[in-house]
Amino acid sequence: MKESLKNIFDFLIENRIYNKKLQTRYYSGIVKSQNSQAEKVVSLLYHTANTQSQPKIDNLAEFYKKVYEKPDLLNSFSTFMSVIDPNGTETKNYHGLYTGMKNQKGWGEKTSALFTKSIFHLHNNEYPNELKIWNDAPSDLEKNDLFYLPVDAVIITIFKNIQPKNWNFKSVNKIIGKNYSGTDFEVWDDLWFWGFITQIGTGDGRKMDWNLNKYWTLRESDKNPKMIAEIKGKAEQFLSVLRESTNDNKTYKQYGLKA
Repeated sequence: MKESLKNIFDFLIENRIYNKKLQTRYYSGIVKSQNSQAEKVVSLLYHTANTQSQPKIDNLAEFYKKVYEKPDLLNSFSTFMSVIDPNGTETKNYHGLYTGMKNQKGWGEKTSALFTKSIFHLHNNEYPNELKIWNDAPSDLEKNDLFYLPVDAVIITIFKNIQPKNWNFKSVNKIIGKNYSGTDFEVWDDLWFWGFITQIGTGDGRKMDWNLNKYWTLRESDKNPKMIAEIKGKAEQFLSVLRESTNDNKTYKQYGLKA
């Protein structure tokens, strides 16, 4: 499994530019249209929560009411932490942010990880400065700090293709975290983009193949024909890496070795 992860990681790190451009347009649409820091945070919260397939409306409504009670507390990373962690039990870093969000009604593992990852992106100095919301948000994952990948069905399908087992949010994050940390761990966020556009179907019946229609459903994707052709070529390269990884794991299993 370690060798399979390395092959995928090498592909991701060589092709970061594609998802980064898409992410930049996505964040711009959420943040730039808002005037105040509070409005930007609320916009990101709503966009993130709306990625849930079956949101718990009553719980989310209760959460939003709490957020709107004291909008001034949304003006900094530190004071936002006091909203989601009023007892001050969590460290004011990205792990604390994730834990605090996960403790909110209506928020689960995936959406809490997605919001935390988005805040990290907006403040890690890899995206335009105009997208930053807070002046005090950490710009790096310091020692003992970490965040989780927002693992969903797309990423789980990829891992099932590499090694058939009951993968979930925790097990995927655990195997990646065992081999990668810090900014290297963050590179794995690109896996969703390549996985999304190379899967056809839903549920357990998903097949791995280039899916042009899915690419078109991404509002922020570059629709220029030349870019689509380029993305298709990269997607096919990604699929080739996955096939090699799958074959490698089959060989390990055949000889009774641990992949």
